[in-house]
Amino acid sequence: MTTPVAQAVSQAHRSEWAFVLAATVRLTRNLDLAEEAVQDAYERALSDWPRAGIPRNPAAWLTTVAHRRALDLMRRESALQRRLPLLVADDPPGLLDPTAEGALGSLDSLDGIPDDRLRLVCTCCHPSLGVDTQVALTLRLVCGVTTAEVARAFLVSEPTMAARITRAKKKIAVARIPYRVPALRELPDRLDAICTVIHLLFTTGHTAPIGETLLRNDLVERSLQLARMMHVLVPGDRAVTGLLALILLTDARRDARVGADGRLLVLADQDRTKWDRTAIAEGTALARAALPSTDRYTLQAAIAAVHAEAESWAGTDWRVITVLYERLLREWPSPVVRLNHAIAVGFAAGPQRGLDLLDALGGEPALAGYGYFEASRAAFLAALDRTDEAKLAYEAALLLTENAVERRFLLDKIAALAD
Repeated sequence: MTTPVAQAVSQAHRSEWAFVLAATVRLTRNLDLAEEAVQDAYERALSDWPRAGIPRNPAAWLTTVAHRRALDLMRRESALQRRLPLLVADDPPGLLDPTAEGALGSLDSLDGIPDDRLRLVCTCCHPSLGVDTQVALTLRLVCGVTTAEVARAFLVSEPTMAARITRAKKKIAVARIPYRVPALRELPDRLDAICTVIHLLFTTGHTAPIGETLLRNDLVERSLQLARMMHVLVPGDRAVTGLLALILLTDARRDARVGADGRLLVLADQDRTKWDRTAIAEGTALARAALPSTDRYTLQAAIAAVHAEAESWAGTDWRVITVLYERLLREWPSPVVRLNHAIAVGFAAGPQRGLDLLDALGGEPALAGYGYFEASRAAFLAALDRTDEAKLAYEAALLLTENAVERRFLLDKIAALAD
């Protein structure tokens, strides 16, 4: 049975990891050293809190312990450097004076980025790394998303993603890529990766790939905060505006997505009076401000706005949504967008047309392990009264689904078809 201390440490990892790591990187300017110090702090909590009690402010406790550990590691590294032959002319990267206890505030004058978490996201999104690597590193190290969840977001296997992250960290060490606070003038070169990180962080929290709950509210809230910060920093960037609009419009349905009995409620079954109309109004206004941009976030926000403005499922304008997906495909021809386009066509032109488009995607490698592909096929097959095929498709989706709420939804569908 899980102890209260273990629960408290787990909760602190979910909610405070980004704060603690970002503050520690700000002290050390060395990601690997900071990560090691923060991991040690969480291990220390498991041994100290049962004896001393859970602190009233776990984040402050963890940050203090991580900073002390980081300073110890920095002193050790500095001593080692003094004892080793001088192999390179410049100073070791990422090291501060180990006596600089007040170094936490030394970076404040270097930039206008107002939050440590956003500073660290910007730093991980260094243009010397590939965009996919920037995003994976940030999700894993800064946002505390597990390697399995990052792999799911990229539609690759967990071992593949683990190897990619390891190679990236080695490249950082060998190439001495600096983890420094970027100036605002450097942000344009990093905006695409930063927006991708925030979006993937939101989608991972909006529907958790694994676990007992449908949502991870900590990730959703963090992504919304980061999107708002970016909008303040670069208010004229349409992609950033579209991203904030997309998050607001999609998250507005949060309270209606799971019923009182814990079952998943799809759009057709949701009580729309529970949708957050304030968030919808803000998101719609932002989406309109971002148009006529055709970036992927603005187009997705426009799709979400069409759903938000429909008074009922039956009143959804699927023809407009189909046109928007066609524009999105031109800007971002990803397998998941093709999947969503096929679904929209199925609702606009009939289940047979949607199924035909889905079957044409059957050879797409990225969708081979994507449960939503089989679940979408199953829904169209059931609408066509091809019950046995629908049941098999739902069972295939079930094998690819690890979230408990989604698994229960699929089991209910299979049981209904059996009846």
